[in-house]
Amino acid sequence: MTVLITNVRRYGDGDPVDVLVSDGQIAEIGIGLPVPADADVIDGDGQVLLPGFVDLHTHLREPGREYAEDIETGSAAAALGGYTAVFAMANTDPVADSVVVTDHVWRRGQQVGLVDVHPVGAVTVGLAGKQLTEMGLMAAGQAGVRMFSDDGVCVDDPLVMRRALEYASGLGVLIAQHAEEPRLTVGAVAHEGPNAARLGLAGWPRAAEESIVARDALLARDAGARVHICHASTAGTVELLRWAKEQGIAITAEVTPHHLLLDDTRLTTYDGRNRVNPPLREAGDAMALRQALADGVIDCVATDHAPHAAHEKCCEFANARPGMLGLQTALSVVAQTMVDPGLLTWRDVARVMSENPARIVGLPDQGRPLEVGEPANLTLVDPTARWTVEGPALASRSDNTPYEDMELPAVVTATMLRGRVTARDGKIA
Repeated sequence: MTVLITNVRRYGDGDPVDVLVSDGQIAEIGIGLPVPADADVIDGDGQVLLPGFVDLHTHLREPGREYAEDIETGSAAAALGGYTAVFAMANTDPVADSVVVTDHVWRRGQQVGLVDVHPVGAVTVGLAGKQLTEMGLMAAGQAGVRMFSDDGVCVDDPLVMRRALEYASGLGVLIAQHAEEPRLTVGAVAHEGPNAARLGLAGWPRAAEESIVARDALLARDAGARVHICHASTAGTVELLRWAKEQGIAITAEVTPHHLLLDDTRLTTYDGRNRVNPPLREAGDAMALRQALADGVIDCVATDHAPHAAHEKCCEFANARPGMLGLQTALSVVAQTMVDPGLLTWRDVARVMSENPARIVGLPDQGRPLEVGEPANLTLVDPTARWTVEGPALASRSDNTPYEDMELPAVVTATMLRGRVTARDGKIA
């Protein structure tokens, strides 16, 4: 397949160029390139060309909860959001704690073919936090699992976490931690602060996250291992990450779009769509997270895309299942919180949404430079466009978006996976 993308600005910089894609690679870059006879031509119209996005934190619900999402609908949402690779978390039913499940997820992703779906293996059997899984078998399987996490629950036993880090270090894989000390969050549903107190909601203290971040940084240091912190949400976590990196500890971290944009003032409506784990924090935390992403203290953006059916959200706030949709809105939220205020350039967006995630998990063909000979995993963005979020119109099987009726900047107009257009003008190609 040959595709000619005309009049685009790589990373949003410089004069517009044409990009010729052939045999899954970027074949030529120049001005006024001739149009091959068999080429599909995409008029870039001065838009921004970026490497395809990589999401380290996605919940696709398959197997077990396909009524909320499956690999096909989640892949469609990812492609429409500009993603070319996603990492599907292990809290499925059955749990992705064996090579049977992880290889199934990989094969289903390949069958759908819209994005590369990389299964995340569980750290412990059944996410129970007691017995380590056979990480080596999952890493050696067809899926080649690169990351392991019990996300949804914390590996709270320090000895189990230490052994997991040691094991992972020997395999060359990554442990991603859901940082939550469970003894501090019993019954908690909202950030512990004035808003939760006024609304009568059980509070979730910052220390529940920060204590695990500090502990795991020290465990990683002593094990000579890498650790990745999922969905950092507090200003204190930012300072702990800064300290750990200054010590030379091999720690990385992600932030979600919703923790960059939203805060706990939204809880006054008791709308279950605003319940998320970790909870929406205070405005000061959101500002600290934005600055940390700009400074590189937080390495990347990850969606924590978490679909839930209507009956799991349209209920009392305390009974709502935690999680929000995120794949189709992530780029727009990053544009609003980071690009528009001048905290990030479009070149930086490529770093935090593509290059760094690919580097963290060691994906050789994702997050690559926009140069001749590189894989054509590409995302085209119109930075001047605006759109209004409507949950039912999103590709996911569920519609639990916290951005309902919100107008957001920047639109993904095309996504390309290894030279094949997967999404174009808001539709799956």
